[in-house]
This record gives sequence, C-alpha cells and structure tokens, in this order.
Amino acid sequence: MKKGKVRTFQSRLQEDIKDPEFKTHYQEERQALKLAMKIAELRDQKGLSQQQLAKLMGTSQQAISRIESGEYEGFTLKTLEKIAEATGMRVKIEFVAA
Repeated sequence: MKKGKVRTFQSRLQEDIKDPEFKTHYQEERQALKLAMKIAELRDQKGLSQQQLAKLMGTSQQAISRIESGEYEGFTLKTLEKIAEATGMRVKIEFVAA
C-alpha cells in the first residue's frame, strides 16, 4: 500500500476556495454560521434557554435550535428584530468594505 501525503482541512479548503462557485457558497455559509453563533452567544449572555427565548419570540424551541445551528435559511429582518426585542436589544446593520 502506497503512503501519500496527508491532506489537512486547511489545505483542502485552500484548494477548493479557488473555485468561484465554491467560494461563493462557502462565504454565504460562513456568514450564516457567524450570525447563528452571535445569536446563541446573545441568548447565553442574557441567561435565556432556547425554550425561554422561543416563548418570548412566540415560536418553538426547535426553531431557535435551527437558527443557532446555522441551518435556518429564513433569516429576515423581522426574525432578527424579534430576537432583538426578546433580548432587550436592537438590530444594527452595517455595510463594510469587502
């Protein structure tokens, strides 16, 4: 059996990111995950469980779980405003240089 060079995740990513279509999807998913992590962090800072946040927003715990997993594709400004209101915060959207 021939031994080959071990490929790391980073080396594979550096190779795949050269493909424009892959790069676009990767960046979209990365942004969604960043937002999901910020929401989970905010909920945690406010001392709320997923169930408690869901009740404050008028939704289900499962919906909060999907949002925090990064697999929720229905992010709208309205959803973000509900999260902000439920946590005593406000939404601030910025445009930054690419």
